[in-house]
Amino acid sequence: MRKHLILSGILVVMSAFSLYAQSGKPKATPAKKPAAASGPTITKLRFRSTWGIFLSDSIPRSEIAKLLDSALVVRDEKNNKYPVVSFEFTYENKEFYLNDTTGKPGIYTEYVGDSFKGDKLPALWVTRIKELLDKGEVFYFDNIIVNYTGDKLYRAPKLKFIVR
Repeated sequence: MRKHLILSGILVVMSAFSLYAQSGKPKATPAKKPAAASGPTITKLRFRSTWGIFLSDSIPRSEIAKLLDSALVVRDEKNNKYPVVSFEFTYENKEFYLNDTTGKPGIYTEYVGDSFKGDKLPALWVTRIKELLDKGEVFYFDNIIVNYTGDKLYRAPKLKFIVR
């Protein structure tokens, strides 16, 4: 009987040690490095669009009037410049009016736009916008396409300018 007691005591002590050993912090396994790719590396192009020197922003009316003759400029992360092939332009024009039935003033918003080849707004558009330009109006340059290399065309980030 004594023999069984000693044996069971030893088993209890050994099981306690094994539980204690397992409850310790797990060892960190070193992170495995990914295997080298067996093909050409693909780099993601990151373009930055500007109108003249301005990124999308809220700009004073006087600056916008000067900026209307400026070209769209697209650069990559290495500051290389790429020619703009085409873009879509939308002009959000806001006009105040007096509602005939309620007698209260309201705001009428009209969107006018078109697609253009090249990097600048046509002279006719520039002249007309200078006549209408007012605070709160918005310019959108969307779907800006640049010639990357050879015959490769890429879409650059869009721009939005608010007249203050």
